[in-house]
Amino acid sequence: MTGTRLNVRTILGTMLAAGALLTAGACGGDDGSAPSPGGDSDPTETTEPGASETTDSAEKGTVAMSGQDFTEMQIMAEMYRQVLEGAGYTVDVNLVGTRDLYIKGLGNGQIDLVPEYLAGIADQLNGDKPFTTNDTQEALSAVEPLASDAGITMLEPSEATDQNAFFVTQDYAESNDVTALSDVAGVGDSVTLAAAPDCEGRGDCEGGLTEVYGIDIERILPTGFGTQQTKDAVLEDEAQLGLSGTTDASLDELGLVLLEDDKGIQPAQNLIPAVNSDFLTENPDVEALLNELSGTLTTDDLAGLNAQVDIERQKAADVAEAYLSEKDLI
Repeated sequence: MTGTRLNVRTILGTMLAAGALLTAGACGGDDGSAPSPGGDSDPTETTEPGASETTDSAEKGTVAMSGQDFTEMQIMAEMYRQVLEGAGYTVDVNLVGTRDLYIKGLGNGQIDLVPEYLAGIADQLNGDKPFTTNDTQEALSAVEPLASDAGITMLEPSEATDQNAFFVTQDYAESNDVTALSDVAGVGDSVTLAAAPDCEGRGDCEGGLTEVYGIDIERILPTGFGTQQTKDAVLEDEAQLGLSGTTDASLDELGLVLLEDDKGIQPAQNLIPAVNSDFLTENPDVEALLNELSGTLTTDDLAGLNAQVDIERQKAADVAEAYLSEKDLI
């Protein structure tokens, strides 16, 4: 990669420290980031050898990878890591709470690779002005020039997609005859929303709920995206509405009900590799390796992988390895 490349742990450690200070100020000591499946909200560092690691794994150098720290991204980061290590790279993974902690580093070459969501990174690169299209290719065409200007190359989007989704308890749904988000507004009561720290004002989150659906959100609890804290807040009636994703397989088992996005505020959120452009120029084989994974992964696959971690309590590394082996990707 051109230019000076700092040690990934030093860089991300600095970003994490800054992020922790900012979030502590906003949340009164609760960092609000999405935790690991066991409920630990510390950022995840994944550097342990996987079954895909080869004896010459250092020959192609080190890949600095970041991303958001919740179950689905832990699994995606593991799959990226194991695919790349199988091809001879060494991969350092440091996951953080929110996108703004790594997006600048991805553009300037301090970070090489991030597993992303198509509309999510598009909004970030566009100054958080929402992209509302549900069409994958339309969204990709919109984000590619923004990414290029920022020093980032978007690879092939996967068929697998995970959109924001909002849930209530089964009791709330039955008592108020609620099946869709429009029904929540019709109940007429103000609600507390348990969600990710960056939900406020977003068109696919609090902004869309208030402006498009007319839901009166009294406050936001920054308990994270799809975390156990978020689910517990709704189950214990600290919040009436919670944020997760459409691939969250644990909701039914907990007695929680996903609501239909009947006014369509959720854009295309396909899983997609975002790569530093200079890094990709120097390591062009990375594109084919990750595109093969993207071309294999489906939404059903993703939901099943999430369930293995969140419900069956398997490790993300083990789940990723089994899937990649089954699909002949390692």
